[in-house]
Amino acid sequence: MSVSMRDLDPAFQGAGQKAGIEIWRIENFLPTPIPKSSIGKFFTGDSYIVLKTTALKTGALRHDIHYWLGKDTSQDEAGTAAVKTVELDAALGGRAVQYREVQGHETEKFLSYFKPCIIPQEGGVASGFKHVVAEEHTTRLFVCRGKHVVHVPFARSSLNHDDIYILDTKSKIFQFNGSNSSIQERAKALEVVQYIKDTYHDGTCEVATVEDGKLMADADSGEFWGFFGGFAPLPRKTANDEDKTYNSDITKLFCVEKGQANPVEGDTLKREMLDTNKCYILDCGIEVFVWMGRTTSLDDRKIASGAAEEMIRSSERPKSQMIRIIEGFETVPFRSKFESWTQETNTTVSEDGRGRVAALLQRQGVNVRGLMKAAPPKEEPQVFIDCTGNLQVWRVNGQAKTLLQAADHSKFYSGDCYVFQYSYPGEEKEEVIIGTWFGKQSVEEERGSAVSMASKMVESMKFVPAQARIYEGKEPVQFFVIMQSFIVFKGGISSGYKKYIAEKEVDDDTYNENGLALFRIQGSGPENMQAIQVDPVASSLNSSYYYILHNDSSVFTWAGNLSTATDQELVERQLDLIKPNLQARAQKEGSESEQFWELLGGKAEYSSQKLTKEPERDPHLFSCTFTKEILKVTEIHNFTQDDLMTEDIFIIDCHSEIFVWVGQEVVPKSKLLALSIGEKFIEKDSLLEKLSPEAPIYVIMEGGEPSFFTRFFTSWDSSKSTMHGNSFQRKLKIVKNGGTPVADKPKRRTPASYGGRASVPDKSQQRSRSMSFSPDRVRVRGRSPAFNALAATFESQNARNLSTPPPVVRKLYPRSVTPDSSKFAPAPKSSAIASRSALFEKTPPQEPSIPKPLKASPKTPESPAPESNSKEQEEKKENDKEEEKSMSSRLESLTIQEDAKEGVEDEEDLPAHPYERLKTTSTDPVSDIDVTRREAYLSSEEFKEKFGMTKEAFYKLPKWKQNKFKMAVQLF
Repeated sequence: MSVSMRDLDPAFQGAGQKAGIEIWRIENFLPTPIPKSSIGKFFTGDSYIVLKTTALKTGALRHDIHYWLGKDTSQDEAGTAAVKTVELDAALGGRAVQYREVQGHETEKFLSYFKPCIIPQEGGVASGFKHVVAEEHTTRLFVCRGKHVVHVPFARSSLNHDDIYILDTKSKIFQFNGSNSSIQERAKALEVVQYIKDTYHDGTCEVATVEDGKLMADADSGEFWGFFGGFAPLPRKTANDEDKTYNSDITKLFCVEKGQANPVEGDTLKREMLDTNKCYILDCGIEVFVWMGRTTSLDDRKIASGAAEEMIRSSERPKSQMIRIIEGFETVPFRSKFESWTQETNTTVSEDGRGRVAALLQRQGVNVRGLMKAAPPKEEPQVFIDCTGNLQVWRVNGQAKTLLQAADHSKFYSGDCYVFQYSYPGEEKEEVIIGTWFGKQSVEEERGSAVSMASKMVESMKFVPAQARIYEGKEPVQFFVIMQSFIVFKGGISSGYKKYIAEKEVDDDTYNENGLALFRIQGSGPENMQAIQVDPVASSLNSSYYYILHNDSSVFTWAGNLSTATDQELVERQLDLIKPNLQARAQKEGSESEQFWELLGGKAEYSSQKLTKEPERDPHLFSCTFTKEILKVTEIHNFTQDDLMTEDIFIIDCHSEIFVWVGQEVVPKSKLLALSIGEKFIEKDSLLEKLSPEAPIYVIMEGGEPSFFTRFFTSWDSSKSTMHGNSFQRKLKIVKNGGTPVADKPKRRTPASYGGRASVPDKSQQRSRSMSFSPDRVRVRGRSPAFNALAATFESQNARNLSTPPPVVRKLYPRSVTPDSSKFAPAPKSSAIASRSALFEKTPPQEPSIPKPLKASPKTPESPAPESNSKEQEEKKENDKEEEKSMSSRLESLTIQEDAKEGVEDEEDLPAHPYERLKTTSTDPVSDIDVTRREAYLSSEEFKEKFGMTKEAFYKLPKWKQNKFKMAVQLF
């Protein structure tokens, strides 16, 4: 499309350079900008042009242009708005989507810019109209139909049983709920009530709701009907032009030539029917699309738009929406009308046209920074989950699962399936995520078992935890942060995998630590690093990574020429996990030894391109209904937290991940189907973006939203989920409370851990990372290395982070975190203490969670004197206090003894080695040691020199303080 300065209206210069909304009103057939204070105010006698600019994750700006026509606007003004919209598109580079909006029939996308609604005022600037200035409040009646709010005559005949009405009087706003309206519709109408209250009453008037059919049952109903002259039966809703529906399944394609729309013959619609040198009209009834070829002129586009306007006008379809699209930037609804469509956006051509426009404006002295192509933002993985939580992992074996030892938590096999539970401190409460991981070589039977097990775990914890379904190779950053040092071995050791290879008679390539193996090392840092086993051949190498190659007697590290210093740090850490007892021989790309190539079977061609994952795109929110295996979705534009209704299920699609949000009031049967709904959504591919069937799916329950979900919302108020009732009841409380949520119960909770294990400890009890691989302990997670610089200040109470608590005295009765805690019956204190004493005299492999005993009143003698009864109760209380003090001292003593005992066990019977041989960078490293406790092998003299204290004193410290001390000195 050729562009000249005469095509660009001066009012549009500099438009669309930053994210936001810009509006022009047509005055004397010219666009005039309106001030920001007037955005959202429309007059029925005017025509407007609205530009919505959105900043995308790619760094580019997306433009949507709407021209809004008031019901009383003149035909000339409407035509001017249509033409000027095409000119504005040209000024923006010719790639914006353009929408025709008619008062009362606006698109949902347009209405989403002005939530909760727009209420046009009478008046206008043209044809003798003047903007009406209300001197005194006038009683008005509005009807809410979907997202539209329409001013209707203030009369009983306007009311019916199907819709929701708002009566705005001088001192009170009434919401009349038709008996056939839904809870969700009533809740949305309350947002309009709040808007009217704030806009026209300065937030001070009363609000009342009237239920259809209540007659004169309460004072509000009586007052409401009094405005209509008293109660009388409502008439049935009669069909009118507003209720006409148009068949959108029948589509007709027209080619616009010389101002005439000529039908295009064809049984089905195909992309090949559209010529880049022409403009077309696709009539779909309620929607009328104007497709403009990339090389068409500005005049051609104006003529095609006029032809579409005439088509709508002549067929008397006031509700029809006209959408104009430029070739290469077709919308999903338009592409979905064609049998096959290959999206081939030629961004080079678009940017070229955009650049020419920018150059023309720049010569006129206009700032064109926003018109130039924006540089894409630097891609860095963002972590939205705390890495200091507790992790449990199970391997699936047929229909059963096996709990893994802590040392194996992050070592997965590609032929197996796993279930994991991770508990961690959230922003306001302890969070839990339960997930499944499917290896690429895993069998379908065990995948089904894993999902069933995870779902039962979530259900047993009353649907509080988030649930995740993850495939190998599609892991999100949250998963890697949970696992930290993640290793994927070839093959499998589950019964399902062994059965599969036996039936298929294929070779078992399961990893053997003494065999030949090649690992690709990747990640962004110590808290997010992976070692992926690949085929041990030269073609598996990639210049962008480090690799570890080993057999039974030798280890090599290979550095690609495009790898970084971070990659080098990761490979050194992974060596300690994969092959800790052998000294690695470093190989640099281009200078490898013959032995290295021999192990790989000789040289071969390999890639230098860094592997990329599915990019995260701008999120889209969909409301879902799932009936009879059919999933129906509706997109919600410019969504906020208030769009989430507690009775419904919603999906956020950001392409690389799918989030299924389930409201608290959703029926239990639908809650159990949430994961299946996510899978159906991927199959449906509503945005035609070729979603991967293996994309991660999260199921998020209302009230348990983690940070990696709430990040999609500009603001999040967790107190809204603590309110009782359905959506309507909740929002009614908010409206009557002046717009502030009213919490019905405390938000903080400690979720139970599945299987009776301890859940996330209080922040005051969290430890720093212990790399001990003792199978007798639940894995204790660590802190990020970013905190290491602060470790030297661990003596300061104010300088600690989440994973480094101060010394605490353990409580006698810690809070129960087992799912069955409700089953404990009340018992006398003495018997409860005795039972707990027996538990502490044993040395369990894992620290159990002790349920807090319920207090029981002492038994009262049958016929005591009042004075005697009171005295006995006081004596009983004193005895109980003495027992508690005695037990507390005993437990504290036991705790100290256990810590001391553990410290002694840590240092006894260990040979001493020189410090130089214990370092990870040693040229002559010691073999057969526990690499996570190198300090224990120092001699007493060297230990005191390095740590400034004796071994005995060091091992008397609490474990968390020992770990913090080791991180602070960074000796090894």
